[in-house]
Amino acid sequence: MAFVESIVDRVRQVTGDQRVSLHEPSLKGNELAYVTECIQTGWVSSVGSFVDRFECDLARYTGAAHAVVVSNGTSALQIALHLSGVQPDDEVLVPALSFVATANAVRHNGAWPHFVDSEARTLGLDPQALDAHLDSIGERRGNHLYNRRTGRRISAVVPMHTFGHPVDMPTLSAVAARHGIVIVEDAAESLGSFLEGLHTGNFGACATLSFNGNKIVTTGGGGAIVTNDAELARRAKHLTTTAKRPHAWAFFHDEVAYNFRLPNLNAALGCAQLERIEVFIEAKRELAKRYAGAFAGFDGATLFLERPGTRSNYWLQTLILAPELAERRDEILQAANAAGLMTRPVWELLNTLPMYRECPAARLPVAEDLARRIVNLPSSPQLAGAA
Repeated sequence: MAFVESIVDRVRQVTGDQRVSLHEPSLKGNELAYVTECIQTGWVSSVGSFVDRFECDLARYTGAAHAVVVSNGTSALQIALHLSGVQPDDEVLVPALSFVATANAVRHNGAWPHFVDSEARTLGLDPQALDAHLDSIGERRGNHLYNRRTGRRISAVVPMHTFGHPVDMPTLSAVAARHGIVIVEDAAESLGSFLEGLHTGNFGACATLSFNGNKIVTTGGGGAIVTNDAELARRAKHLTTTAKRPHAWAFFHDEVAYNFRLPNLNAALGCAQLERIEVFIEAKRELAKRYAGAFAGFDGATLFLERPGTRSNYWLQTLILAPELAERRDEILQAANAAGLMTRPVWELLNTLPMYRECPAARLPVAEDLARRIVNLPSSPQLAGAA
């Protein structure tokens, strides 16, 4: 029990004595003013100046040429996969260690998730393990890659930047090019994270973001597709706004589409939040330093830190238990939560969920190991002084 108590005490050194959530939004900027403007002008639904502004602000911040805001991150990924060429009954490579939305978006397109392993140094998809796996099960037919075991085409790969830490995208890009598959980045957790000076989301055909209430920037609920492909951006906007052709009064829709629009009210929140994103990130980076200091010299666990060449937004602070202590993870979670410290394990591996157990999967030794040893710590930027 002393080991568990020691972990709780070290977290308390950083958070203080108050009860703390895993991640709370900070709404101390222009949120109220911008939402009030929406209400006073009547522009509260899916059309309004804040929608356009938020898209421009996101593109400018990420360095992408285009951004299209939508109702949530899952719908963003669904559309991004569709527009990147994923067809029904294709297979899409996704990390088994990810939030369920990554796989759900694949199924929403009628395709099948094909689960692959992660690497310990990034917590994200392992490009080298993927390369070896595709050499083992893949078969080229013309310009396409097929899974020789299932007979299905493998059309895309979805790296997810876990807790804000960038995947090794240069290596993955080379692997994807070698095998002829498209990259669609799930950057839901990595707004504000950079790899070799380039914002996540700029390494594939397109990428998706999430603005859920627990994300580093929130619109209450919302997401976005970012891309450097003008035609893909145009199609994304068209498909997510019911495929209605612009007209002063006529309702003419030219294809089956989706009502995934982000309301102006939510976009107003996003504009205010994005104005302060660097404040949030600096606070979260400071929080990581404090946790790292609290666990310095502690043999039972270490804080996961960004690797050279990256800047992580540290969306969720991540404690990695020593392998021999993994079996005590739930004791730690129980004690911490009982003490008012909201801590969480990582998600259940996607290949173990009932609806995905029969889907194809590579060997997953690293993902299985990490899933036993990860504990997410309270990560709100307010814990390090962000107002």
